[in-house]
Amino acid sequence: MTLKAGQRVVLAADTRLTDAAEVSGVVIGFLCLAAGTAGTVEQVVGHQDESDEVREYERLKSLLDAFGSGMPPESRKQLEEKVDSLEPAWTAFQERGPRVSVRVRFDNGFILDGAQADVFVPA
Repeated sequence: MTLKAGQRVVLAADTRLTDAAEVSGVVIGFLCLAAGTAGTVEQVVGHQDESDEVREYERLKSLLDAFGSGMPPESRKQLEEKVDSLEPAWTAFQERGPRVSVRVRFDNGFILDGAQADVFVPA
């Protein structure tokens, strides 16, 4: 699901926001927002979490596709081996998909910024 600024959403599950807080060695509690807490999306941010290995795979794969047929056999073989060694990182990146975070202003006044978009559902 793609969220958009201005869209009404609710939390899909209880969301713990902090660990137990301590004051003078005494635990006073933690903050948790309940599933179903409603709010409005203020901002949507797409993140490109490409690692160096993913960028290198894209570069070398493009090079192989464009010029591989005209390369000397040994050079092509070395390039293919390097591309093959980087393929697991590329596959993992493709399976993760793009990461999207949101800023949501809840009706109760709380603002949650940098939250993963998949913890919300449309209201």
